[in-house]
Amino acid sequence: MGFSSQQTVIVGLGLMGASLALALRPHVAHLVAVEPDAPSRQKAVERGVVDEATDDLRMAVKRADTVILCAPVRVILSMVRDKIGAWLRSNTLLIDIGSTKQDICEAMGKLPIGIQAVGGHPMTGKEVSGLDAADPFLYANRPWVICPTRRTTPAARGRALALIEAVGALPVEMEAERHDKVVAAISHVPYLLSASLVATVRRFAEDDPSVWDLAAGGFRDTSRLAGQDIKMMSDILGTNTQAVATLLAMFRVQLALLETMLISRDESHLVDALTPIREARTAWYGQYERRMNGNGKHR
Repeated sequence: MGFSSQQTVIVGLGLMGASLALALRPHVAHLVAVEPDAPSRQKAVERGVVDEATDDLRMAVKRADTVILCAPVRVILSMVRDKIGAWLRSNTLLIDIGSTKQDICEAMGKLPIGIQAVGGHPMTGKEVSGLDAADPFLYANRPWVICPTRRTTPAARGRALALIEAVGALPVEMEAERHDKVVAAISHVPYLLSASLVATVRRFAEDDPSVWDLAAGGFRDTSRLAGQDIKMMSDILGTNTQAVATLLAMFRVQLALLETMLISRDESHLVDALTPIREARTAWYGQYERRMNGNGKHR
């Protein structure tokens, strides 16, 4: 069954929330945004991104049948723990797009019985942020993880899957703990490694600033993640510390092995070590390209 909604509320009009609003327009009779920034609210209505925009969370969600929390992780946690449960109608679907899931899913599990709460995390984004960067195809052909909570009924799961498919995303179901370990490996640790690289080059530049003049594609690509919003990443890392710390320890071992081979000039073993690494990356990228290009119906 396809997704439909009489009133959907999207909390947060950044890149993710505004893009989701655009993608859901054909499926929602009345689309409301909750956003604290007045200029963003006005712009969203004027551009037809939403039908209505307000800064009053309580008034917006009490009439909704679907509520999507598109805010930073700790803001989502605050809303779920302290406010929103008392304002939602029974049978309202509540789903979030937070980048870590254990804390959010635990909090959702304590909501009043009758609220259909599902943890969610779409694996997509852009280097730019904000309403102006909104893209109705941002979610197309990208994985969207859903994690069950104590308030995830079969009906809630079905509605969450229908919403995800409506925006062209590819649903992936897993437990919250497993999700947080996986994204630590492919998202959170890479951010810290990218930041560490920039910190190293910045320190090097104190002695030789010409490094900035020569930096090109390799540095650009490897350092890209270091440009992400610091508050957002602080929230993410602060709610996934154990998984990130475990992966950082694993990374240090891999780096130390390569360093040992390099210092000892053991070129043969270095090549042997780097070869399966390259093969693993090549195999993954081929799968990624096929997934992104193999289903054009949402583009």
